[in-house]
Amino acid sequence: MVSVTKYDLTGCSAFCRSCQRATMASQPLRLAEEYGPSPGESELAVNPFDGLPFSSRYYELLEQRHALPIWAARFAFLEQLESNPTGVVLVSGEPGSGKSTQIPQWCAEFVLARGFQKGQVTVTQPYPLAARSLALRVADEMDLTLGHEVGYSIPQEDCTGPNTLLRFCWDRLLLQEVASTRGTGVWGVLVLDEAQERSVASDSLQGLLQDARLENLQGDLRVVVVTDPALEPKLRAFWGNPPIVHIPREAGERPSPIYRDTIPPDRVEAACQAVLELCRKEAPGDVLVYLPSEEEISLCCESLSREVESLPLQRLPPRVLPLHPDCGQAVQAVYEDMDARKVVVTHWLADFSFSLPSIQHVIDSGLELRSVYNPRIRGEFQVLRPISKCQAEARRLRARGFPPGSCLCLYPKSFLELEAPPLPQPRVCEENLSSLVLLLKRRQIAEPGECHFLDQPAPEALMQALEDLDYLAALDDDGDLSDLGVILSEFPLAPELAKALLASCEFDCVDEMLTLAAMLTAMQHDFYPILTGVWLTYCTPASGLPCQCNSFQLTSDLPAAPGFTRPPLSAEEAALRRALEHTDGDHSSLIQVYEAFIQSGADEAWCQARGLNWAALCQAHKLRGELLELMQRIELPLSLPAFGSEQNRRDLQKALVSGYFLKVARDTDGTGNYLLLTHKHVAQLSSYCCYRSRRAPARPPPWVLYHNFTISKDNCLSIVSEIEPRMLVELAPPYFLSNLPPSESRDLLNQLREGMADSSAGSESSSVQEFRDPCVLQ
Repeated sequence: MVSVTKYDLTGCSAFCRSCQRATMASQPLRLAEEYGPSPGESELAVNPFDGLPFSSRYYELLEQRHALPIWAARFAFLEQLESNPTGVVLVSGEPGSGKSTQIPQWCAEFVLARGFQKGQVTVTQPYPLAARSLALRVADEMDLTLGHEVGYSIPQEDCTGPNTLLRFCWDRLLLQEVASTRGTGVWGVLVLDEAQERSVASDSLQGLLQDARLENLQGDLRVVVVTDPALEPKLRAFWGNPPIVHIPREAGERPSPIYRDTIPPDRVEAACQAVLELCRKEAPGDVLVYLPSEEEISLCCESLSREVESLPLQRLPPRVLPLHPDCGQAVQAVYEDMDARKVVVTHWLADFSFSLPSIQHVIDSGLELRSVYNPRIRGEFQVLRPISKCQAEARRLRARGFPPGSCLCLYPKSFLELEAPPLPQPRVCEENLSSLVLLLKRRQIAEPGECHFLDQPAPEALMQALEDLDYLAALDDDGDLSDLGVILSEFPLAPELAKALLASCEFDCVDEMLTLAAMLTAMQHDFYPILTGVWLTYCTPASGLPCQCNSFQLTSDLPAAPGFTRPPLSAEEAALRRALEHTDGDHSSLIQVYEAFIQSGADEAWCQARGLNWAALCQAHKLRGELLELMQRIELPLSLPAFGSEQNRRDLQKALVSGYFLKVARDTDGTGNYLLLTHKHVAQLSSYCCYRSRRAPARPPPWVLYHNFTISKDNCLSIVSEIEPRMLVELAPPYFLSNLPPSESRDLLNQLREGMADSSAGSESSSVQEFRDPCVLQ
C-alpha cells in the first residue's frame, strides 16, 4: 500500500478499480500507515483497494488498531503466511485481542500483494450475526464500502459483489459451497475463525481440508485457523504441528472473580439485582450479563428496562440491549457510541464471537441451554449445563482493563472446579448428522467415518444418518448418492424437508410446500428462531450444585401457537391468533400465517398485534424466493397455488408423508398419549399445538406427523398435523415399515398393507416401485 501521485490508466476512468488494484499489487507488501502521509500532509494518500483517498475516520480507527494486542504479532503472522510450505498457520490469542478484525485485513493485504492471482479471502464465522457485524466493522476500518470490496454471506442475505475481495461467511454456507458441484470459487486465503466454538461446519471444513480427495482446494491455498489458547494443543496435533502465531496478552489487569456461596433460585432476579446495584453505585463502564437462554434474556431485559427508569441517577438511565440470534440487525446497537451506560444481556453467543471493548463489568450465570440430539430416538434434549472452563475464562476476560472491572459469578467457585469441562462440547457430537453425511457423500467420501474430525462423532450417530438417508432414497444400492440424493444436497434444507419439497412436484402442491419449507426453516434457524422454547432448571442434588447427569426439570411452559413468539397478552390478541390457525393442523397454520403476512403487506405493526416475529417472517419470505429460484434452475416442475381446497389438502399431506414418514406417531389410548413409530417413546402434543387449543375437549387425532420431538417434562411433539395411515403405507418404503419395532401400530399398518395389496394385486409391481421411490424426477 503506497502513496500514489500518478496513474497510467490509458483508456480507463480515474477510479477504475481493477486497473488500480493491478498497479498497487505490483508494489511490495507494505501498509499505508507505516510510511504513508498523515492526514493533511497530502490529499493523494489513497486506499490501494479502491483507489480513493483515505478518510479522516480511517486514521482515527488506525490508532485504535495499533493499540490492540495482536498488532505486535503482525509481522510474524505475515511472514508465516508467506513462507510456510504447508500453507497452514495457527493463530492463538485470548478473546478481545483483535484476531477477528485484524487477521482478515492482513490476509487481504497478502492477496493484494500477489495481484489476486491466487484468489481472494474468505473468513468463516460460527454465527451469522458475527459474520455481518465483523464485515461492517472491517469495512469501516479499511475505509471501504460494504458490499463492494468487503462483504458477507449469511442465510437469505448475500452482501457481496464482483469486486469483493474479503468475504465474511457463515461456516455452514461455506460447507454447502464446498460440497456443491458448482465449485467453491477461487480462494487465496481461507480463515477459519473462532475454531474453539467447535461448530459442526468448522470442524467439518477442517476435516475436508485434511482430506486428499478435496482436489479443488489443493495448490497454493493458505489456511489460517484462529482459536483460543485452550484449543491450541488439539489443533496443533490435528494439523501436524504447523507454525503458531501467539498473540501477546493484553496489558490490562484481569479482574478477580467474585463467587456466590450458593446458586440463586432465580437467576434472572439475581442478575437484575446485580445490575441495579452497579447502576446505583454509578460505577463507570458498560455491563455484560450472561444468562442460559433467550427466554431468560428477554425476561431480564424487560425487568431491567422497567427498573432502571426509576433509579435516582445523575446520568441518563442505562440502555438495556439483548444480544442473541433473534436480534438480527438490531445487534449493531451494541457497538454504537451512547451517552448512557449499556447493559448487554446475552448467552453463549458472546463467549468468543463478539468483542465489546467498553465492557467493564460481567455478571455470569455459569450455565448454557443447548439442544442435544439423541440418534437412538431421533429426538432432541434441552440440556441446561455448566459452561466450560474455557468459556468461564473468556467471560471473565471481558472485564479486563485499567483499572480492572468486576466479574460477579452467580455460582460458588466449586461449581466450575467440579462440574465444568475444560473445553466447549463439540457440536458434531451433539447434532443430527444427516445433512452433514449428505454433504460428505456429495464429496464422494464413501465412509463418513473416515473423514478427519477433531473429535470423531459417535458411530451410532453416523449410522443413524446413513439409515435415514437410505430410507429417503438418497443413497443407491452401493451406498453412494442416488440421483435423488444429489438433488437433495442442493437444497439448504434438512434432508426430510427437501424430500417433501421434491415430492410436492409429483403431488401438485409446490407453491404451498415452498411456503411451508421456508417457514419451518425460519422457525428453527439459528439466525431467526420464532417459537418460544421451554424453561428448564438443572437437576440439583443434595449438595446444591448441578450434577453431571444431564437431567433437567421443566419449570415453566410458555405456550404459543406455531409461528408465534409468546402466549397472547389479551383476549383481543388471542382472537386475532385464532383467526390464523387452521383446522388441518400446524403445518397448514404456518402456511396461513405466511399468506396473511403477505396480504398485510409485510406490515410490522400487524405482526406485533399478533405476537408474530416480523424479522423471521421476512426471512421466510426471502428464503421462499431463493428456494423457488433454485427449483427453477434445476428445472423442477412447479404448480399453481390451490391452498384451501380439499384436493390440495390431501396432496400436501402426501408430500409431507413422503419426507416425514420417519416422524409419525399414533394415539394409543385416545387421550393424547402418542407412541412414536420408530421407537417406544410416548409423547404428548405440545401445549401450543392447534389441536390442543381448538379441538379440546374433542378426541385428539389418532395418527399424526410431527416436525420435532423434544425430550422435556412431557416429551413434546411440535408442529403436528393429522395424517391417514393409508397414506403412510402407500408412500413410506416397505423396508422401513418392515423394520419398525414390534408394536400394535406396526401390526395395524401391516394389516392395512396386506388389505391394500389384496385389493390391488394387479398393480402390485408398480406399487412396490412407488413405495421405494415415490418422488421419481424425470
